[in-house]
Amino acid sequence: MNILVLDTIHGGGEIARHLISSGHTADTVDIYRHAQGIDQAQALARTYDCIVAPVHTDPDHPLLQRPGIPRITHHEAVGRILGRNAPRPMVEITGARGKTTTATALASLFEGPGVLHTSQGTVDYPDRVLLWKRSIAPASVIDAAARARARNGWLIAEESLGVSGAGTLGVLTAGEDYPVAAGKKRALAEKKRLLTRCATVVAAPGIAPWADCVIRADEVAACAGGTCRYARDGIEGSFTNPLLHLDGYRTPLVTAAAAACCCGIDPAPLAGFRALEGRMSTHRIGDALLVDNANSGTNTATAVDAARYARLLAPGRGIVLVIGLEAATVCEGFPEEAMEEAIGRIGPVSVVLVGVTGAVGERLAAAGIPWEHCWTLQEARDRACARAGRESIVLSVKTWR
Repeated sequence: MNILVLDTIHGGGEIARHLISSGHTADTVDIYRHAQGIDQAQALARTYDCIVAPVHTDPDHPLLQRPGIPRITHHEAVGRILGRNAPRPMVEITGARGKTTTATALASLFEGPGVLHTSQGTVDYPDRVLLWKRSIAPASVIDAAARARARNGWLIAEESLGVSGAGTLGVLTAGEDYPVAAGKKRALAEKKRLLTRCATVVAAPGIAPWADCVIRADEVAACAGGTCRYARDGIEGSFTNPLLHLDGYRTPLVTAAAAACCCGIDPAPLAGFRALEGRMSTHRIGDALLVDNANSGTNTATAVDAARYARLLAPGRGIVLVIGLEAATVCEGFPEEAMEEAIGRIGPVSVVLVGVTGAVGERLAAAGIPWEHCWTLQEARDRACARAGRESIVLSVKTWR
């Protein structure tokens, strides 16, 4: 076949290379930067048997307006490239949030050799050796799958905006929706459409089934307090984990437990699952407990959640709060009023401000709350550790790590 692949920024070039190695001919068009492949005019003048474009491409793009030429997404192209050579088992995970945590929790339950591919990197299991760090665009799954096949192992892959359908199990981690493709498509509808290409799909709690292959996670596993109970196909039991008290972990752990049951695996070992670095992970610094919530998604809600978690793990201790924004490392800010709301709701014994924090320090002084200022997370962490004593430390700095 003669195939046109759009968008080299989001993996189009890699898809084209694999199509060519499979015996097809392929052209690419860099529809954003116009720096690679052929230009639009050349593509319009040529004849193709198929056009491959990402889910998020504007459907009214001139290259997608050619009548009579079948169109498929990058996800679907990856599914065809993998075909019968996809590793087994293969779990594909997508959703607006919770993908990385769900994938990592599920991988912790799988035995033998395998590969975990997430936004944090592609990792060999069981030794947990980092292979590389790439995007979670569908094209990135191809090399992860090849690595898993070479080891005769499993693959768990986090993917953005859908799945390839090559997996034995698909997982939808969240039901949030938003517009894509120049506002002409809905992200959730595309994810659901692509997921139904998998033999079985697990949908996170609260998401209604949309096809016969979909299983609701909350019909397999349910959480009450810090305990999750599960039952399916002869696998029955429970596990307790303090992370289940946190909104950011409850749904991913319940979803991972349900997915494990669907794979014939008892999820009881999730009792020992630890928070991901920078996402409510905990450490002991001398006599102090440190809860690390410093990441690119830090906001008022996660800061308050981190403080609540610290009080759950170390009752009766005050909190030294490190809060702010490493401005050079993230695109979205942490507004001054949002920081103040978090401080007010947490009630720390002292505060270390990071980055540009406006007049927050002045208002802390007026309220009689001890505070100091640093420009980096590392410096602020060191200051907090030096002053904490037996108090708990909560890091809630918006930063990219």
